[in-house]
Amino acid sequence: MQLHALTEHLAFATALALLSAAVVRLMIAFPILDQPNARSAHSNPTPRGGGLGVVVAFVAGMLVLFLTARFARIADTQFLGVILAAVAIAAVALADDVRALSARLRLAAQCGAALVVVGSGLVVSRLALPYIGVTDLGVLGVVLTLIWIVGCTNAVNFMDGLDGLVGGTLLLAGLALALVAALQGGWFVYAAALFLAAGFAGFLPFNLHPARIFMGDVGSQFAGFMFATLAVVASRFDGQQVSFLIVPLLLFGLLFDAAFTLARRAVMRERLTEGHRTHLYQLAQRSGMPTRAVAATHWGFVVFHAGLALAFLAMNPAAKPLVVLPALAVQLAWLAYVLRRMRRAGLGWR
Repeated sequence: MQLHALTEHLAFATALALLSAAVVRLMIAFPILDQPNARSAHSNPTPRGGGLGVVVAFVAGMLVLFLTARFARIADTQFLGVILAAVAIAAVALADDVRALSARLRLAAQCGAALVVVGSGLVVSRLALPYIGVTDLGVLGVVLTLIWIVGCTNAVNFMDGLDGLVGGTLLLAGLALALVAALQGGWFVYAAALFLAAGFAGFLPFNLHPARIFMGDVGSQFAGFMFATLAVVASRFDGQQVSFLIVPLLLFGLLFDAAFTLARRAVMRERLTEGHRTHLYQLAQRSGMPTRAVAATHWGFVVFHAGLALAFLAMNPAAKPLVVLPALAVQLAWLAYVLRRMRRAGLGWR
């Protein structure tokens, strides 16, 4: 990429960040208040819905991209399907922020949006397995793609419960994904990731501890859906589609915590639809670890995973799936650390 083009891209991203910040300020001035309850990490009523700034900045960037930059577009049907599905997710999530919707309605909206993406032709059709090789998935690829999109959407949403944690994580993940996509010549993923990062750059200063506003479902569900979809698009970076692993790798800290917590609660026969405060990041904070430190730890995870993603590009295709092992080792070490803090603080899993 030429220096002149890079300068233009950064200038445009800065404009989008300012647009995001302006929308966030409006959401603070005309707030949708989040009232604290027994599960909350905050003690005072705080505005939510600040993620709308991310949505507006991203959609504005995509509109400009669609009208002007054909080199960065995937097929029109896919492009429009992704954006319309993302906007639908954001609209339902914003309604949920204003007035709580049923879990079934939210899940139905997520599944509908995922079906739009799959229906537009964005499907992971192959899977590279260690010691087995590339396996054609057939119809199973459609099912796995749907599960991935809905699962990632909810995982990011579940993890948005502490000032600055998810906002900072997604800002760094967006920047890292934009870099990887530029190196691979994946210009649609590059642009979309840059626009997401710009949106979070405008939002994050208002969400740092003590937060002036929360992201809300409108931001977390929208971002989770978009990163999940970009993972499917990124799988086209290589013929074996192993590049699908790049986005899950960047978000590994969020995905591990969400998956571990869901599995643990299922094993303990807890009602999975009930609210709780037993994610690892919540237990770390409840054990006395400062909020800023917990958020910074997750930011550190993304930086480490970004390094793994860059190493991933140079690895032998057969070994690439093994790149998740160092990321898993770090998360297991984090789990052990949180368990030790829990024992010292006398905390249990409930």
